[in-house]
Amino acid sequence: MRFGLIGFGAWGKQHAESIASLAGVDLAAIACASADSARAAAEAYPSARVSRDWREVAVQPDVDVVDVVTPNHLHAEIAIAALHEGKDVLLEKPMATTADQCDAVLAAERATGRLVSVGHELRQSAQWGRIKTLIDDDAIGDPLFLNINLFRNFYRPGADRWRYDPTRVGSWLLEEAIHYFDLALWYFDRYGDPLSIRACGNQRRGRDDGMHDNVSILLRYASGAYVTINHCVAGFEHHLVLEISGADGALRTHWSGTMDRDSVADFDLRVQSKGFQFERGVRECERLTIAKSGEVYELTEQIRLTAEAFAERRTLVSAAEARKRVMLCLAAERSLRENREIEVSFV
Repeated sequence: MRFGLIGFGAWGKQHAESIASLAGVDLAAIACASADSARAAAEAYPSARVSRDWREVAVQPDVDVVDVVTPNHLHAEIAIAALHEGKDVLLEKPMATTADQCDAVLAAERATGRLVSVGHELRQSAQWGRIKTLIDDDAIGDPLFLNINLFRNFYRPGADRWRYDPTRVGSWLLEEAIHYFDLALWYFDRYGDPLSIRACGNQRRGRDDGMHDNVSILLRYASGAYVTINHCVAGFEHHLVLEISGADGALRTHWSGTMDRDSVADFDLRVQSKGFQFERGVRECERLTIAKSGEVYELTEQIRLTAEAFAERRTLVSAAEARKRVMLCLAAERSLRENREIEVSFV
């Protein structure tokens, strides 16, 4: 299967390395935003055709899959164009920055019969994906409470500081918290859609772009289950903690590195499942073995599984699923603006 990569920034380079490392997957073409990145791409991948115009990659007849790794505001436009050129699309999250853009991608997918799989790569993790298996295997009973806590360094600015421009990034919730909305909906899918969302947040001094450095979110379900997400992007290093309390047990996991793409990190997954007994008033837990965990590993696994899925005419994370994640980010932003709890609607 031949991939055409659109975007060769810091994360695009990681995509290129992952594609090139996999058997049965070829990196056929790369589109770059600058002359410098085009020179770097041509030097690193001499067999790939390198272009400064992403449209040249989308129209190449020998490209089977277009992999979109660009600033957020370009995702929908490029995905729609690639679909109409007969390509399947691996689309980085968020799939788009507005509901209308999401709907346009879905309409193009239906019209062309091609497929869009959206890059929520944490699902492919031996750590975060293992939690879903434990929940589905009823290791802790019905999940009742989920807490996700991110404490991390400031964002890299990206080319031309796009991550600090609300018209291009959308919001920092769309940039990163969307992963945690994905995990919440995925882990709690037995309860259907959440009912309401409440967000509060603030911004450090010296900026007036309207984006929040610190955000806390409450997501409620009709069952009584609920989710809290704390999203701090004004800290240091990269630290992520996830805790779930269930009707018959609990689990806790963490990942800590100097950077989000650290290949040498500290991580841990512990479970107190059915059958574990109290001993001297202390609930016991089991520490599960994880061979490796981190974005660089999850991305490679995601691309491998995406190629397999496209060959079988299916997706890993559908555009319809991904739209709900975007809608939750937009609802959280609305809650921040209006300073109130609001009803969740995916219409």
